[in-house]
Parts: sequence; C-alpha cells; structure tokens
Amino acid sequence: MGPQRKLIVALVPLLVALLGKCQSPDMLRSLPKNVSGYLVSRDGQFYVQPALENQSSNGERGVENESRANDEESWTEGGEESWRSDKEPVDGDDEDDDESWSSRRGSLWWWERGTRSRGFSIFGMLESAVGMVGKFLGGMIFEDEEDIESKDSAANYRGHQLLRLTAKTKKQVRYLQQLMTDEPDDVKFWTNPVKDKATDVLVSSRLLNDVKEFFREKGINYVMLMSDLEKAIKSQNPRMPKERRQDLFSSQGHAMTWKRYHRFKDVMGYLDYLASKYPQIVEVVSIGKSFEGRPLKIVKVSTGANVNGEPKPTIWIDAGMHAREWISVAVTTYILNQLVEKNENYTRLLDITDWVIMPVANPDGYEYTHTDDRLWRKTRSNHDAEPQDDTRQAPGFLHVVSQYTKWLFGGSCEGVDPNRNFHIHWGDDKIGASTDPCADTYQGPSPFSEPETRAISNYIMKNKKFIKSYLTMHSYSQMILCCGLTRTRPADFDDLMNIANKAKKAIAKVNGIEYRVGSAAELLYPTTGSSDDWAKEIAGIKNSFTIELRDRGNYGFLLPASQIIPTARETWAGVRVIARMSAAQGNNT
Repeated sequence: MGPQRKLIVALVPLLVALLGKCQSPDMLRSLPKNVSGYLVSRDGQFYVQPALENQSSNGERGVENESRANDEESWTEGGEESWRSDKEPVDGDDEDDDESWSSRRGSLWWWERGTRSRGFSIFGMLESAVGMVGKFLGGMIFEDEEDIESKDSAANYRGHQLLRLTAKTKKQVRYLQQLMTDEPDDVKFWTNPVKDKATDVLVSSRLLNDVKEFFREKGINYVMLMSDLEKAIKSQNPRMPKERRQDLFSSQGHAMTWKRYHRFKDVMGYLDYLASKYPQIVEVVSIGKSFEGRPLKIVKVSTGANVNGEPKPTIWIDAGMHAREWISVAVTTYILNQLVEKNENYTRLLDITDWVIMPVANPDGYEYTHTDDRLWRKTRSNHDAEPQDDTRQAPGFLHVVSQYTKWLFGGSCEGVDPNRNFHIHWGDDKIGASTDPCADTYQGPSPFSEPETRAISNYIMKNKKFIKSYLTMHSYSQMILCCGLTRTRPADFDDLMNIANKAKKAIAKVNGIEYRVGSAAELLYPTTGSSDDWAKEIAGIKNSFTIELRDRGNYGFLLPASQIIPTARETWAGVRVIARMSAAQGNNT
C-alpha cells in the first residue's frame, strides 16, 4: 500500500470520529439564548434548525399548512395540481404597504438565513470530507469512475416540486425576483421571471407550503409540473450494468448508445474511438484543461479541401456549457455519429463544409451533475483561493485537502456561469447576469476568468477566418435564438431569421415538434457575456445561434433518455439546413 493510500486509510476513521463528536448536543450550547433547535442534514451539510421560544416548530407548522393546502387546492384531470386567483391582480407601483416575502417569513427568517448561508460549516466540512475521501479511495480501488454512480451525500430533491408561474404584473415580477434573491437554496428559478411569460420554479419541500401561500396572497397563478423531483431524477436515466458496458466495448468499440445519458469518460472514449477508427476524416484535439484538470476536447471532421483546393466553411458546435443540460451533450455526440460513422449518407454536405464540435464545454460541471447535484449549472472553479492555471492536474487527494482548508478559513461558492463569462458587454448593467458568486448566473470575477471559456475563445479567434456558423446547444424551451444582449436588432437580422425559419421547418418535418425563432432578448430576456453574442460581434461569425432543445417545461432539464434520439434526429435536420446555407454564403463571398 502506497503512502497516499495509508494516509487516506488513517484519515477516514479520524474524520468519522470527529463527525460523530461534532454532532453531539453539546455543540448546540453556542446558540443564542432565545433560540433552541436541532441539527438537520441537507445537501451534504449540517445546519442548526432553530425554533424560537414560545413558537411552534417548522415541522408542526408544515403539517398545519399541508392540511390547509390540501383543502384549498384541486387537481386537474391530467393529474396536475393547479391554483388560480379569484381576483385579477392590478398592475401598480403604489402598493408600498404590501407584505414582502422576507417580512412574511416573520422573526425566524433572519436566523434561518444565517444558518443556511454558504459560509463555514464544521458539520458540513467533516461530513463532506468523509464522503470525498471515501470516493477518492473508492476510485483508486475500482479505477473505473463509472462504477461509482453518485455520492451518498449527493443533493437530494425528495419532495421538491416544480411549479410553473405566470406573473401578470410588474409588481408580481418584483415579488418573484425578491423571492429568488432571498431564498436561493430553497427556491430555484429554472427560468427568469418575466411579465406575462411562464416562469418555472423549483421549491424545496421545506418551504413548499409557505411559498404556495405566498403566491396565493400575491395573486400569482401556478400549476404543478412535477410533484417529486427526486423521483423524476431517478427515472430519467436508466442505469447501465458494468457487464453491458463491457459487451458494448467488445462489440462496437465504445459504450455510447443514445438510449441513456453518458458520463464524461464515455463521451471522451467515443471521441478517441472515432479518431482511431476514422483517422482520414477525424482529428481529436485538446484545446486546454478545465479548472479541475479534465481535457477540453474538440473533434475536427473534414474530408479535406474543396475541389478548388481551398479550405471549406467550418461549422462550430459546442454543448454542455451549462452542466445540467444533458440533452445537449447527447444530441451533439449523435451529430458526430451521423457525420462520421454514417458519412456515406452525407457526402455532399461534407464536400462543402468542415466541422469542429465540442461535446462537453464544461466537463467539471457535467461530471458533478452525475455525482453530486443533478441540477448544477456552472463550472466548478473557486476564485477566492485558487490561482488561474491552465496546467491543472485531475483532482486528487491534495485537491480534497485544499478544498476543505479553504472552507475552514472562509467559505465560498464554487463556479461561474460560462455563458455569462465571455467578453461581450461583460457586467454591463448586470443584465441577465449576477455579481453574486453563489448565484446560478454568476458572471465571474472577470471576462474569461474560466479556463473553459478562455480555451474556446482562443481557438475560435485563431480560426475565425474559416468559421461561418457558431452553434451552441442548450436546453430547454425549443427555440432558435440570436442576439441575446439587447432588443436592438443587428443589420443582418433578416438574414439570420431566414436561416432560423428554414431550420425550424426542417425540425418540424421530423417529429412535428415546433420551435420558435427570434432574438433571445425578445423571446427570453437580455443577457450579457453570452457566447453567441461574443461569436458574432467579437469573432465576426455571421451566423451565430443558440439552439434551445426540448422540451417546453414538462420535463425541463430532466428530459427522459427515451427522448434523446427523437430530439437528436430533428435537431440534426435543422443543423444541416444551417450548415448548407452557411456554405452557400461562403461561396458567394
């Protein structure tokens, strides 16, 4: 046994013992005099659940609220919970005496916010350390990360409900924005609140009754889309037994099936398989490393120069920039499969275009969604204590120790939204991006602070002369978008919409699925620091689109694996239209 393993084996019982001691009731003596409580475990950390003297506990209040909610709410024929306000809200700004979410929570609110803050937690540190050391030790013993599906301490969404809201007034939008700010751990907005547009909100079981009552009081309509998110997560992706993976490697040389969502290792293995079996048209290149040291790989697909000996127009596609959007990775690898392994079906397309495809633009976050938190969106960087370094090694035991040392001397929030980190009006007026490191849309401490976004921008800038289309795959909402920054349309907006509308028609012909086309600022909301705006305005790539894949919210980020192939087929039809029209533009210039 090597020295690292001996150290780990020695530390495990020590950490377990410390964890047991720290959970002792003696630790509660440091509570304020007017507060009593008990320890609760949530999302891999321990917190004190307080209860002020002479006030019932949250659990008792929850039972009462649940009983009242069951009396007040009805069910539709489709099995969905729904509620509608009897009074139509009035859009006005003069109701200053209206009760806000924070004031409505009452005197307990300030303490709960403090105990749920993302700062130092000795309980969470020790419990999570045990889990991470155990995973690291398991990884050394089993070597294959696919054998370890997820951590025992992974985020659990049991009882969390996905609600769809419709804010009818600007005042209601402000209520939702305040709720989003005040309760980021318990109320997660999958889509931003916009007047007269659907807003999808995930509410924890802990605050479910309070939040629903708040919506009723404010006249905000809602419909329940999912009654238990944890059940949806567990049913989304069928497991693949180790024996099945081995059979696939033996029969086809890789583990990809497009009947399930695959881990990062499987995706990278498929890229290497393509490069090995089809070296005449495929080249795999690493353009950098992620924050945690994983390779940032792109695949070049080309049959060589055109008939005149000149370089062909290149189509760039990236996916997985937002870690939880698994369908984007699956669709992009399907496109690679068609271009390479079915290349005889697309000889004309390959005669006029080259392709550069990046299936996983955020590998750290993507892997984290498989092991720790299915709904993680950002990268996994930490800018409070980590230097920016493009030569990182894959995470190991010293990385674990480093993380918990940082937690001990000052907590921080990990990750940056890579699609708010590009150097295009970065930070302007905070439109669609956040300066809060704990927010899902955190823009980062500076443009291109992430090694992932720097690697993409460096490659594109070096090859922008040949790239005629930039496509970035996201989910969800079924849209083809351009121009995310403002409502001001670019001079060639009509050209972009012509391409997008023809792609939309091609998509609809496959399965009858309808996409919407337009600017992101009009169909969704304005954003800054997004990759498609950067590609068009800074890199000068004329045809720059964001493709938001299935669906429109029934499953959201948890699109079942059974929909991978239908989604991929229709998307591939639309992408081919964009590629052909881009090539035609290149021939006319």
